[in-house]
Order: sequence, then structure tokens, then C-alpha cells
Amino acid sequence: MKITCCQTHIDHALDMFVAKQNTFPILTQLIDEEKLSTKCDYCDDPAIYLVANE
Repeated sequence: MKITCCQTHIDHALDMFVAKQNTFPILTQLIDEEKLSTKCDYCDDPAIYLVANE
């Protein structure tokens, strides 16, 4: 499972990940090139973080 999110939705993304996966996620900050083309899964703002289990 992978969730990309902005600063506003990071808490929600972490909560949703734990609720669905029953494990703690790996939180990484996207590099500048990825930020330009990646949108938040919860709004249209650019994503800053990747919440994933990989």
C-alpha cells in the first residue's frame, strides 16, 4: 500500500495506513523531482510525503 500526501493530510494518511494494514508504515519525504509530478491522494496539492510498507 502506498499513499502520497501533502503536509495537511499526513496525519490522516498515517491513520488510514495503520487502520488498513495493521502495521506501522515507512514515512519518506519525496525528492524535488517527484514533488513536481505527484499530487496528494486527498486533495490537489503537491505531495510531500510517501507513506508505504516498502
